[in-house]
Order: sequence, then structure tokens, then C-alpha cells
Amino acid sequence: MIEHRFRGPPQSGNGGYSCGVVAEGVSGVATVTLRRPPPLDRPLTLTGDGEQSRLTDGENIVGEAAQSTLDLVVPEAPGLEVAVEASRRYAGFEAHPFPGCFVCGPERAPGDGLRIFPGRVGNTDVVAAPWTPDDSLRGADGMVGRRHVWAALDCPSYFGLASAPLALLGRLTASIERLPEIGEPLVAIGWPIEVEGRKSFAGSALANREGEVLASAAATWIEIDGLPL
Repeated sequence: MIEHRFRGPPQSGNGGYSCGVVAEGVSGVATVTLRRPPPLDRPLTLTGDGEQSRLTDGENIVGEAAQSTLDLVVPEAPGLEVAVEASRRYAGFEAHPFPGCFVCGPERAPGDGLRIFPGRVGNTDVVAAPWTPDDSLRGADGMVGRRHVWAALDCPSYFGLASAPLALLGRLTASIERLPEIGEPLVAIGWPIEVEGRKSFAGSALANREGEVLASAAATWIEIDGLPL
């Protein structure tokens, strides 16, 4: 079940979090494709064999995942102070299509949403934001849960697009080298890769204060004509 807390649009799951749910049926690096808006607050079925997985809502396929590789050049992450300054320029403070988004929604309170607000770093193509995971994100092993790491890799890629259209996440490939610790200061970054028609491609990553990349992802965003109901 994808609980209402983990929404992106008002009536569907945050794309990154939902991808993280589907990826739980796959070992290692995974590519997740979302087939429909992930429904909230109702039982879903996850099947997987370590190499492939599928999340279904009755007979409807919500998302599919498969083992993959990630060939991604990750820009150097700025320091925490630079990320804090960049975050003040977060475009979502002025206008946001989904202000209640679990990851980047400015309406979400501390301890409820992730409150990752990526802003442009100087004149570069990179956006950055600080993020310190709170205790509500603790997984069974005491580290930040994998679903939450997938979520944190979602929205920075969108705000990294050179010209962010109204779009929804269609596909996400993520590699997690190390799960963050609860309370560990991190920097989330995003950057554009290319545009093909209604599809925009972007990258994202999480790094610690030493600049070590803990996780990275490549995202495909699909432009939509209007806000989903």
C-alpha cells in the first residue's frame, strides 16, 4: 500500500517513492517504468524474482522493474553551505504544480515531507538542496529506507531540467551505493541530460558532506497537457 503521506499529485503516489516500491522485487541497480498513476491507500500486489518485478492493482499494472545498469556522469556536488544558498532560489516557492508532494512540496511540514527544495547553483546546469533524513524515514536495518532514497532521487532531476515543463515521472533507473544514516547531512543534486519531444531526461544524486556519492539516478519525464485530477 502506498499511503497518502507518500503522494506526489494529490491522488497518486510520488513517482520516485512508487518506483522504490516496485524496485523492492529486484536486486541491485533497477530500472522502473510506471505504467499508470500509482493509487493511494489501497492494497497492491508486488511480485518479483530478484531480476524482474511487477506492482499491480487488481488486473492493472502500476509499474514494472528489471535489473539494469546505470552509466551516468555525476557532476561534483557542491558543499552544504552552497546547497543551502541554492535552495533559497527554489522555483517551487514561487509556483508549484503539486505543493503537497512528499519530496519537494513546500506545504509539507518537517518530519512529514522530505522538503528537498533544489535551486540553481550559480550559473551552472546543476540544482542543489540540503537534506537531512529524519527518524520517520528509518528502515528495518536502522538506515534510511530504500523507498525514501528512491523518492529523494526523484524531484531534484525534474528541477534540474533546463526548462521544466509540466511533467510526470515515467521511468527511473537508480543505483544505491550506500544507504544514508538517519540524521546524516546530505546534498541532493539534479541536472539536465537531453530532450526528445515530450520526453525530458535528467540525472540526480545524493552526496555526503565529503562529496561521496551515495546514490544516483537517471530519470525520464513525460510532458503532460494539464494537471491530473
